[in-house]
Amino acid sequence: MKRLLFLLALAAVSATAPLNAASDAEVAARKLALEIAGAFSNDGFKLRDGNWCGKFEPGKPALVQVNLYAGNQYWFTVGAGEAAKKVAVTVFDETGKPVATEPYADASVAAAGFAPKNSGPYYLRVEVTEGGPSAFCLIYSYR
Repeated sequence: MKRLLFLLALAAVSATAPLNAASDAEVAARKLALEIAGAFSNDGFKLRDGNWCGKFEPGKPALVQVNLYAGNQYWFTVGAGEAAKKVAVTVFDETGKPVATEPYADASVAAAGFAPKNSGPYYLRVEVTEGGPSAFCLIYSYR
């Protein structure tokens, strides 16, 4: 039941997310995320078109749904503003269960890498674990 409520809350958040032009803070956060993702491109990962930018604060994570394919490897990278001293990316399967990832974190950037066993929808939780409210940008790479 908890997982169903999680998915319903996620759908409500996703359906109401505004489509706005990126702020300067979001552009700066995207630059940080791209710097980390560049390291993955050296290992053959391709940057996925698009990104998710917004604002988050401690205790109020951002949630994003992505469709992934078995047989691919993925890296999800988030960059955040200076007020976010530590950020995290957590990946959940379609039932809301966390999946094991290879984590990376350094101050206001974080990444999570994994290869899904099944194709389908997955959910990403991006959150501030230390610090204050901040803009963020989430991007992902695949191979």
